[in-house]
Amino acid sequence: MSEASSALLSWIEHQGLWAPLLFIVIHLLRPFLFLPVMLVCITGGVLFGPVAGTAYSVIGTLLSSLLFYRMILLVPSGFKKLQQMYERWNNRRIKLTVKQVAILRLIPFIHFHLLSYCLIQISSDFKDYAKSSFFANIPLAVVYTSMGQWITLFSIPVIALLTSFLLLFCYTIRRKSEVFVWKEFFQAS
Repeated sequence: MSEASSALLSWIEHQGLWAPLLFIVIHLLRPFLFLPVMLVCITGGVLFGPVAGTAYSVIGTLLSSLLFYRMILLVPSGFKKLQQMYERWNNRRIKLTVKQVAILRLIPFIHFHLLSYCLIQISSDFKDYAKSSFFANIPLAVVYTSMGQWITLFSIPVIALLTSFLLLFCYTIRRKSEVFVWKEFFQAS
């Protein structure tokens, strides 16, 4: 696998002006190739440097999120499956904020598109979703593109400690109040 990835990196490096466009296309194809977002963002930092790599990763993850929004509405079975996964994961039906989604996107083992589904749940329309998705993707792109090589050197206990810190931080910035609909609150059994 490392030979294939190094060959792909070498090929992209030699594409000149087409390299950024190819990198963004890789972001769009990432779900179909089963590549983690973290790996693609780290690759952007290696290929283009921290500033340009971050910009290309923000564009790529935003376009990937927007494509997900359009595709998930066209495939009802996929939408239903994602909804079931979301309900199992969020059994208390707590709506996450955009800040919480941005923090959870920093945790590598939480599914990128499950968090995109969370953004769909809190967005009123496509424009609101696009704006929320843009702001939620910036920390992911910045951290993994600029510090990705450094993060990969962490040991498992350090990763567990950082993940715990991110989850605790996500919990502290949660909504402190919930709004219940009258019918939902007094629902008959």
